[in-house]
Amino acid sequence: MIHSLATAPVSLLLTARGIRSFGDGLISLVLPVYLLELGYGAVATGIIATSTLLGSALLTLLVGLSAGRAPGRTFLIGAALLMASTGVAFAVVSDFWPLVVIAFVGTLNPSSGDVSVFVPLEQAELARAIPNRDRTRLFARYSFIGSVMAAVGALAAGLPEGAAKFFGTDTKLALQGAFLAYAGLGAVVLAIYRRLPGVPERQARAPLAHPLRQSRPIVLALAALFSLDAFAGGFVVQSLLALWLFDRFGLSLATAGLIFFWTGVLSAFSYFVAARIADRIGLVNTMVFTHLPSNICLALVAFAPSLWLAVALLLLRSALSQMDVPTRTSYVMAVVSPEERPAAASMTAVPRSLAAAVSPMISGAMLAASSFGWPLILAGGLKIAYDLLLLMLFRKRQPPEELRPFT
Repeated sequence: MIHSLATAPVSLLLTARGIRSFGDGLISLVLPVYLLELGYGAVATGIIATSTLLGSALLTLLVGLSAGRAPGRTFLIGAALLMASTGVAFAVVSDFWPLVVIAFVGTLNPSSGDVSVFVPLEQAELARAIPNRDRTRLFARYSFIGSVMAAVGALAAGLPEGAAKFFGTDTKLALQGAFLAYAGLGAVVLAIYRRLPGVPERQARAPLAHPLRQSRPIVLALAALFSLDAFAGGFVVQSLLALWLFDRFGLSLATAGLIFFWTGVLSAFSYFVAARIADRIGLVNTMVFTHLPSNICLALVAFAPSLWLAVALLLLRSALSQMDVPTRTSYVMAVVSPEERPAAASMTAVPRSLAAAVSPMISGAMLAASSFGWPLILAGGLKIAYDLLLLMLFRKRQPPEELRPFT
């Protein structure tokens, strides 16, 4: 029942998720404009995005390998401290290679999505806090809050430029203020994580010698497939997609923010639809049969002759593309044993981050060479291949609670 989701730890984690996502949505659009203001272009934006995702992957890997050595609360507090430090560092540093290093060790998320060290930690804590029957609905709510707040953050991305024009101040200074706001959000998230209850001593377990034993084969297979999806998604992370829209259609930051606000809203409401569909046809089928048409729309955006058609395809894609997020998370948590969930969450997230870290740099180079949307076509094609492979390999492997699989 839904009321069973309203526990104190769940409420705290969902609140933190929303605040973090607002910051991610804001910075994902401010970042390319800030880099342009500093004199850097598409290639530089791709390198920064790659560095950010690669650093997040390695940090997530370290957290996953340390599963059981410290409470998840401790890791979350450390990540929040890092978030606050990242915002301050980006606000005061303007040289390119120091920014690359800060992006690598920090928490910026150019995708505004679920690729960050926070996500597997929060997912493991949430899965521990609720019964299996509520798991998919909870992750739908978790994803909904993230998408809505990321959309609001994207909408707010136009405020720095607007404020600079209104007060007659330097645009660079206003954009640096956005990074300081991101740092402030990190401080708020830190305060929230500190309120999470600690693990009672009687419930504490010794570190697992092998964090993944029984679940290793399926986790590795899922990680490989998720990596293909993430590699494809890296070509169209929000920062680079916004950069393509700026170049192709001459959009302002405020207009781009409005577009990404509505794409985020549509994605957010799709999560609850995904939970209902999953109850009828199963998690894997929901992942595939909603994701596949969205990827066709993504590839078609590259051929859109006008802004309104490109936006229409992006909106249609957003209404479908994220339905696999709560269902994917729920599926991973369902097919592994409870004690292996933190490691499974990290081990499926790390390859995603590593794979996603490679493609933004390639995408930036492609955008620098041509204004045509080659990254969108490549991303759509690879994602379609992922969908078909996932259906072929995992359609018959249903979680325990699925009593009526799709046939």
